[in-house]
Amino acid sequence: MALIYKISPRALWRRAEDIGRFEGAPIDRTDGYIHFSTAAQVGETAARHFAGVEDLVLVAVEAEDLGPALRYEPSRGGDLFPHLYAVLDLKAVRSVTDLPLGADGRHVFPRDLGAAPLAGAGPRAEGRPA
Repeated sequence: MALIYKISPRALWRRAEDIGRFEGAPIDRTDGYIHFSTAAQVGETAARHFAGVEDLVLVAVEAEDLGPALRYEPSRGGDLFPHLYAVLDLKAVRSVTDLPLGADGRHVFPRDLGAAPLAGAGPRAEGRPA
């Protein structure tokens, strides 16, 4: 079981729950796919794209349930990031947890996420610079 993660504003996720599917954040719709991160990448994703942002949720999704619409593609520094080229069916969601800010202004991840706060520890694309 491999989980991937989506950071979402709570209001956007509530809308997804209301309609039974997640169509993506504005950046996802612009890029043509839903951005996800692995456990090793999500800490840096939060720091880069959601610094200081409150009222977020962390959505854990079972990667295997997404089928061929999920692709791992090079992004930040050559890391392979999960991108979903489809609407997210909420049946693949394993958990939705609050993603609060700590006293230091960084997001506090669930303990069972493992390596989430470690930046840049994801897989690398072959032949890509670090």
